[in-house]
Amino acid sequence: MASNPIVDVFRIKDLRDRILFTIFMLVIFRLGVALPIPGININALKLYFMAQESASTAIGITDYIDFFAGGAFKNFSVFMLSIMPYISMSIIMQLLVLVFPKLKKISEEEGGRKKIQRYTRYGTVVMCLIQSYTVTIYANSIPDAIAIARVPYTIIAMLTVTTGTIFLMWMGEQITQRGVGNGISLLIFAGIVARMPAAFVELFRKVGAGELNPVFVIIVLAMFVGVIALVIYEQQGQRKIPVHYAKRIVGRRMYGGQNTYLPFKINPSGVIPVIFASSILTFPIQIAQNLAGNVRWLGDFAYWIRPGGLPYIIIYALLIIFFAYFYTQVTLNPVEISKQIRENGGSIPGIRSDKMEEYLSRILSRIILPGALFLAFIAIIPTIVQGLFNFPAELALLMGGTSLLIMVGVDLDTMSQIEGHLRMHHHEGLTKKGRIRSRNL
Repeated sequence: MASNPIVDVFRIKDLRDRILFTIFMLVIFRLGVALPIPGININALKLYFMAQESASTAIGITDYIDFFAGGAFKNFSVFMLSIMPYISMSIIMQLLVLVFPKLKKISEEEGGRKKIQRYTRYGTVVMCLIQSYTVTIYANSIPDAIAIARVPYTIIAMLTVTTGTIFLMWMGEQITQRGVGNGISLLIFAGIVARMPAAFVELFRKVGAGELNPVFVIIVLAMFVGVIALVIYEQQGQRKIPVHYAKRIVGRRMYGGQNTYLPFKINPSGVIPVIFASSILTFPIQIAQNLAGNVRWLGDFAYWIRPGGLPYIIIYALLIIFFAYFYTQVTLNPVEISKQIRENGGSIPGIRSDKMEEYLSRILSRIILPGALFLAFIAIIPTIVQGLFNFPAELALLMGGTSLLIMVGVDLDTMSQIEGHLRMHHHEGLTKKGRIRSRNL
């Protein structure tokens, strides 16, 4: 009798502990989303944001920031900046490592990665302090939002929000080390998924009230099911590069003599470019939004780069393509891969040893471009279609290409890790054939 994969997951103590630890951390995250900053008048916030929602059905900047903060921004909670400052600082640090030879040298030294990570954390604190200060200015523009004196509130809010983001950063690292999946991605995933029940309740309410055409709703839902299928297909696609290892004798043992392959995915960076692009755009959007009341040109800029607008869509698509190339170059360096193959006595059939780097670079370039364009297409097309059908803001954000890409990508990555643990303990995988299948291209 075939075993139940769900039962197998909880039979393995190590895997069970990892899953329960991950769930526990995500529960803490969701509790923190509802915990407001000291000195904030929650009732005044609710009245203000309810008035904004009734005045406009379009996706506003505040809606966008709040969505990726898992609902924490409109609550003015301790996690209102979410994990985005850490992601933004990680991107900046990786770019600095490529630009400045001294930093690159530090990163290549023994213990260099830990130093770079430490610099990233320091930079995250600075970024949090800047963003949290703009948040206090934004709160001051909301009638009766601040229940205490402005100066004490500013100090308390900056310290609380910064501490909240640093705590989320620590939580993400703990999930990665002691749980399942990528901790940072799972925190974003949890924030998006938590919005689903309320969004669908709102959808059914609008359909029942006659504000949305049921035919349009069915068409859009069918389209998003198709988008999910395309994302899964693209995430699982691979180009396999054959590698042959010659036989060699070390002492009395013989090594090598086997044929294997390098699995290059169509989109090697997965959902990372989407998260990076969203994070990079969130920073200027938030600064502009929070300071718009005091600086007129920032208000104009905030409107110009509003989510759903043409400039936003173009910049967002270009950032996704850039980060697809950038992250792949960081994680899959053809020079390093070729060096490792040669050091282990390997070769690529039909390719000279000194031409291996050039060959791998050419293959990566050919598969990254269509993969990056496909990723950008999936990310922006649903947003445009939603705007045409005038869906509710929260549901539009939830079912947008960005959200779907993050949810599907993180889900596939987490399932893949659970699959690996099951197979390591000689159990069948989560799928009928015992593995999450990849498509060969």
